Amino acid sequence: MNTINETNFLFPKQKSVYKGKVREVYNINDELLVMIASDRLSAFDVVLPRQIPFKGQILNQIATKMMNDTADVVPNWLHATPDENVAIGHLCEPFKVEMVIRGYMSGHAAREYKAGKRVLCGVRMAEGMKENDKFPTPIITPSTKAENGDHDEDITREEILSKNVVSEEDYIILENYTRTLFQRGTEIAASRGLILVDTKYEFGKTKDGKIVLIDEIHTPDSSRYFYEEGYAVRQEKGETQKQLSKEFVRQWLIENDFQGKEGQQIPEMSDEKVIEISNRYIELYEQITGEKFIKANTENVLSRINENVVNFLNG
Repeated sequence: MNTINETNFLFPKQKSVYKGKVREVYNINDELLVMIASDRLSAFDVVLPRQIPFKGQILNQIATKMMNDTADVVPNWLHATPDENVAIGHLCEPFKVEMVIRGYMSGHAAREYKAGKRVLCGVRMAEGMKENDKFPTPIITPSTKAENGDHDEDITREEILSKNVVSEEDYIILENYTRTLFQRGTEIAASRGLILVDTKYEFGKTKDGKIVLIDEIHTPDSSRYFYEEGYAVRQEKGETQKQLSKEFVRQWLIENDFQGKEGQQIPEMSDEKVIEISNRYIELYEQITGEKFIKANTENVLSRINENVVNFLNG
């Protein structure tokens, strides 16, 4: 199966290209952005050596569906999706923070809690909580938006404002949008028998100064989901929750002594492991969207993307 590792397109009126951990973004005439979802896999802020078949298509199609399903409550950058791996949106100036919101004490929050910390990004967590317990109210724990290859870092609301990373006026909007999107995401998840545990949102400003949602939303790379059925019983018994997210990749890496720390070796990923991860992503897609996943033709995947994007831009 052909996968997308790197792209080197030259589209009409292209001005520049930015290559992130898993997405490549082409600037078209300082008006539109062509965002291509590759099949690269990142964990602990490290891009792993093997690509995962259909991962880019899955993330792009989930994000597109979720953008459409939340556009009535929060405006977003999306303009068109001319290809299974491509989203085209309006050029925005991104805010240099990721808005992370957590409804449950899981993942990074749980790891920090186990290490004895009771304050995360300036937000106090109650004593006596167990991993995967629900917070009384969802908490916002922002992180810095790292350059490619660097680690995102936790940051407090106070630091964001005092360092003028975001103005107070804009930050209030980011917080409101974050809570609104999380509420809608929670409702969508519940309709699929899922719990939206935590997620991150990224925002930008359009040329006319409007704040909009950008990048991906409610995908398994940016979000963590639990199965609602059996959650309470498993929690009561102290059992591991059945979840839909990229956490299974992180756990495999942890089991193989890798957490992205200096000096650690990325474990070898076999063909079987690659296919297993691909199948898990397909399961995630079908559970999160409630739709059957249809694999795109990947025989000449780069030619297909180029043709579809060029036809759209010329059209």
